[in-house]
Amino acid sequence: MSVLHINSSARMNQSNTRIIGQYLVDALGEPVVSRDLAQHTLPPITAEDLIAVHGSSDSQRDSLQPQLALSDQLIEELRAADNLVLGAPMYNFGIPASLKQWIDAICRAGVSFKYTEQGPVGLLNVRRAFIITATGGTPVGSEMDFASRYLEHICKFLGISEVFHIVASGSKGTPEQVIAQGKEQVDTLIAGLHSNAAAGAA
Repeated sequence: MSVLHINSSARMNQSNTRIIGQYLVDALGEPVVSRDLAQHTLPPITAEDLIAVHGSSDSQRDSLQPQLALSDQLIEELRAADNLVLGAPMYNFGIPASLKQWIDAICRAGVSFKYTEQGPVGLLNVRRAFIITATGGTPVGSEMDFASRYLEHICKFLGISEVFHIVASGSKGTPEQVIAQGKEQVDTLIAGLHSNAAAGAA
């Protein structure tokens, strides 16, 4: 079992998603691959190369080859994981641009998903995803939330059937209260997973 931990908060210190995400990763207690999209941004990509990456082009254009290699690497990081932990602050009702760029790099027809007569089918074997969303007050899961619902759709699009949400925000509580509530959600989730695993082994 392994974990891919994705951070995207521009706040390096006192970030709700970073603190709660790390707490979750520690609770899972499995080997972790971490990728910080805010500290180590992905390189810019041209419109021409983005289209070619999505089509898995065999063009030998100099600018395209590093982008294809990076996409392959990011997909393999995800393919090798049993659990995906996504830390996603909400900026202007959506996800950070750095996280969207990561999504654009991993969603490739014929590689991470395929089209069938019944619709798209995910090709990744990630067991479950945990989406940690922080907002300044926008209710997570509401009609104004274009972050957590979008990320859940992407996860299921890629074949991740189990998706769990952790709310790491709240405009009425102190930062300490928000962190404590987030950790309580993690504890409840982990206890439930352990309980289900024990029941399955009985």
